[in-house]
Amino acid sequence: MNLLETLLKNNEEFVNNKDYLNYQTSKTPDKKVLIVSCMDSRLTELTYKALGLKNGDIKQVKNAGAMITHPYGSTMRSILVAVYMLGVEEVIIMGHTDCGFGALKPEPILSEMKSRGISDDVINTLMHSGIDVVDWLQGFESVEESVNENVKVVKQHPLMDKKVPVHGLVMNPDTGAVEVVHKDY
Repeated sequence: MNLLETLLKNNEEFVNNKDYLNYQTSKTPDKKVLIVSCMDSRLTELTYKALGLKNGDIKQVKNAGAMITHPYGSTMRSILVAVYMLGVEEVIIMGHTDCGFGALKPEPILSEMKSRGISDDVINTLMHSGIDVVDWLQGFESVEESVNENVKVVKQHPLMDKKVPVHGLVMNPDTGAVEVVHKDY
């Protein structure tokens, strides 16, 4: 059985056993907070356990590095929808130590893309179209600086409600310990 078949079989059992009843909640987060965090698999359950959260407490947006790469991209749009339509009253940008995106250098990923069939022509076309692929794939040097920069993007966004606090945290994925790098009260 391949991975997809295994997942679908697990889902069928989940539905048939009515296990979903344990997770039913509303669309609006009980804690009225949205957390932007990294997609690192170590954080999947750790974030909830370390912060004392349960299903339905928060809205969560996950991506590589907990980054807001464009002020009008999908992460910022998700934040705005959560604030204006889903009752979110606070936003947390939460990076983590030992982040793979922080160590990311564009050259190895571009090399891997090429080894999997992405041609130099495609990359050159993107570069000549105004998309700096090298910069887009560049990681960050300091998770604390990255979190603070992303807090600024949200705070300074022209469509963001200025009364909504935007905090910055850094989590240790080994222990769950959280450091505050920006408290917005």
